[in-house]
Amino acid sequence: MPSEAHPTPLAQLDTLQRALQEAATDPAAVARFSATARAQTELLTALPPRYSEVLLNLLDRLESSALFSEESCSFSQKDLVANLTMWVEKAQATLTAR
Repeated sequence: MPSEAHPTPLAQLDTLQRALQEAATDPAAVARFSATARAQTELLTALPPRYSEVLLNLLDRLESSALFSEESCSFSQKDLVANLTMWVEKAQATLTAR
């Protein structure tokens, strides 16, 4: 049986981007997105350490915002999704510049 190759960082970034798009339109998908993001180890290893710190911080806030209604939480899911989209764009630029 052939060994399965690890997905490339760019493939993992694509997976992350699709999951983020789903989470942006379906609040119930936030937990799946967070789990998907945390599982992209090849991607996080390929990026500078600061990217992991920022992503994990954003994920923590996104998960917290999912626990409360928009009015009672200090984190706006819409703003967090926008920040995560920017993170994905910057990560892609960093990976393709190498």
